[in-house]
Amino acid sequence: MLLDREINMLNYLPEFLQDFREFQELAAAENPEILALWGRLDNVMKEQFIEDATEDGVKRWEAILNINPKGSDSLELRKFRILTRLNEKLPYTYKKLAQQLETLCGESGYSLELMNNEYKLIVRVALAAKSMLAEVEKLLKRIVPVNICIDLNLLYKQNAALGSYKHAHLRKYTHEQLRSEVF
Repeated sequence: MLLDREINMLNYLPEFLQDFREFQELAAAENPEILALWGRLDNVMKEQFIEDATEDGVKRWEAILNINPKGSDSLELRKFRILTRLNEKLPYTYKKLAQQLETLCGESGYSLELMNNEYKLIVRVALAAKSMLAEVEKLLKRIVPVNICIDLNLLYKQNAALGSYKHAHLRKYTHEQLRSEVF
């Protein structure tokens, strides 16, 4: 991070000028300005990468991609939405869709099944991406051909995932909570 820099403009002057009080005062006045400039430069660098972007960078990306965020959207969800849009590329093939879902949800964060004879695409998204389900749905609606029915839902926990918990602990939760919530 650039803000951890030690800035002293006096070190850039020749040694014989460093002893003059006027130059010492000038350097002392310039040091905070240069430090602030480094901070702004650091922010400009962060805005180039969605994962590191600040609120201002996310606003800029949203303007570029013509995305209208809701007031209640978290910064994480807004970044996810931007990444979703940036990952959309032609041609839309099954393999490309699988790559996009892997990018958004992780390698084991989704399941994808195409039922050609029924014109049906079954997509399950892992619990970690639960808040992004609506964004995945928008992505699918944009890239899946209109004649294919989309069946999108959460990828629920398997019983094996709960095997390390004792029955007394699990008894506190409903079946729905056990299969779909993180605890």
